[in-house]
Amino acid sequence: MEGVNVSTHPEVPGEPTKTGTAILEAATATIQGFGPINKIHQHLCAFHFYGHDMTRQVEAHHFCGHQNEEFRQCLIYDRPDADGRLIGLEYIVSEELFLTLPDDEKKFWHSHEYEVKSGVLFMPSVPGPIQRQDLEKVAKTYGKVIHFWQVDRGDTLPLGIPQVMMALTRDGQLYDNLAQDVEKRFGVSFAEQREKRGYMEGPAHGIHPLANAGGKGIKTLLREVDCKPVESVPRVFV
Repeated sequence: MEGVNVSTHPEVPGEPTKTGTAILEAATATIQGFGPINKIHQHLCAFHFYGHDMTRQVEAHHFCGHQNEEFRQCLIYDRPDADGRLIGLEYIVSEELFLTLPDDEKKFWHSHEYEVKSGVLFMPSVPGPIQRQDLEKVAKTYGKVIHFWQVDRGDTLPLGIPQVMMALTRDGQLYDNLAQDVEKRFGVSFAEQREKRGYMEGPAHGIHPLANAGGKGIKTLLREVDCKPVESVPRVFV
């Protein structure tokens, strides 16, 4: 698929970090604990597109940690270096957990089988055999992604309503120039990885028909409603 989307990294407005702030951060880093952050154990690179607009495709760097064997959570940045913007998050669940979700919830989740088997989801700098040990599991999972910062349109701050994102499900969706840009910068070959991952399998029950927005697209909207007091709650609290 041809397109114009390329990796973007808008400048955030504001004064440069001052020396005093940097010293304070260094001091607190030696004192405080960072339990949730320290559980992050892997870096995955993939691509997302807006649930309502496949033409808007974004490079997404996931920094993930397991809660257990069936659930992991990821912070998503637009680039992997120290200056990366936190643009969203993803929850990844096993097929078993996904199947417990209500049907009206399943549409928000996307499958990972194509992403993995096509080679476009990868772990930068990690040798292929080690990657494949984990990606065999990821191919069977489902993910729910929310992006808060629309860096693809050049926003310098996280503006607008958080949006549900989707993932690639078939050939011809990913922009060629976006794929080639990532392959060049990270020294990877999606075609080579596709060949080596051909033996992998997706969900045991096949990709659920309600996943991936049911193939219809999905958009987060904001609507105003009348906020009426709840009779059972004292008015001071509503």
